[in-house]
Amino acid sequence: MSLSAHTRQVAVVTGGGRGIGRACALGLADAGWNVVVAGRTKADLVEACALGPNDHMRPVVADVSDDADVDRLFDEAQAWTGRIDLLFNNAGFFPTGATIDDVTPDNWRQAVDVNLTGAFLCARRAFAAMRAQSPQGGRIINNGSVSAHVPRPHSVAYTATKHAMTGLTRSIALDGRPFDIACGQIDIGNVSSDMTAQMETGIRQADGSMRVEPTMDMTNVTASFVHMASLPLNANVLSMTVMATAMPYVGRG
Repeated sequence: MSLSAHTRQVAVVTGGGRGIGRACALGLADAGWNVVVAGRTKADLVEACALGPNDHMRPVVADVSDDADVDRLFDEAQAWTGRIDLLFNNAGFFPTGATIDDVTPDNWRQAVDVNLTGAFLCARRAFAAMRAQSPQGGRIINNGSVSAHVPRPHSVAYTATKHAMTGLTRSIALDGRPFDIACGQIDIGNVSSDMTAQMETGIRQADGSMRVEPTMDMTNVTASFVHMASLPLNANVLSMTVMATAMPYVGRG
């Protein structure tokens, strides 16, 4: 998926108004992509797009858990330039921490609706567009999180959806082979942002203790993501974990 001065490829980034989504959307725009930045809060989307290159980022308000919103999002993205070359399934919801007996059915459903069903709905529309367009093909990258591998305490709903994301990624990667559609997953651990301040003040560990955890700069995530996105379609990073080196993840803490 090499970019030329005459051809700007088109990406859709969900959850693009803040945090990882915003940083990766800006990274793509700086690398020469047109980027549709999707999310539920218009002010955040407009602010994100104002930080990027002129006329190459477009905000679209959409709730990925809503079928109609997802259809409208992809209709608007295709109407802009006629193609979808990349989807970053980044939108996510983390319920209030609780043991499973204190997780309400509504909180469980909200996590599933956003983290899993939302990713499915967006991938479904992106896949259809990539299969039908000429030249055929494209790439889908799912944000799995290190919770796709191991849980934190009190995170049953979030962890279950992120484990399921791995199955979604691999199934799409397999189904996409005949159509030049690649699918991979980026699993991110302890990136410094406005959403991870708790890691720098103390977060619950598996043994019940509270510990300050190391974090890494967002630029490391952006560089890793843009690398995945920019590969030719005959190459795919199926799974990448990018994490703060000393975070308590590998081994027993």
